[in-house]
Amino acid sequence: MKNIFVGNLSFGATEDAVRSLFEQYGAVDRVSIVTDRIQAGPRDSVRRNVGRREAERAINSLNGQELDGRNLTINEARPKEDRGGGGFGGGRGGNGAPRQNKRW
Repeated sequence: MKNIFVGNLSFGATEDAVRSLFEQYGAVDRVSIVTDRIQAGPRDSVRRNVGRREAERAINSLNGQELDGRNLTINEARPKEDRGGGGFGGGRGGNGAPRQNKRW
């Protein structure tokens, strides 16, 4: 199985609409649209599990195709990168410099 990333979705895009678009290239295992909490709309991604051949056909056929007035960007989803630990510089003030307590 492959995951496909679909970018440049319109704010009105639904999982059903995306599923219908891709089902012409084979069975769709799962469609999920990740929403942006701040903008309250799609965050330009859909992950869709499909077989390898179907994925290649869908990517080649649908990349650049218009859906709801926007040209889709479709490619194989890449695994999430490990960005290391979170936080702001390990407690050093965010820029890597040690904190300095100043009294005025």
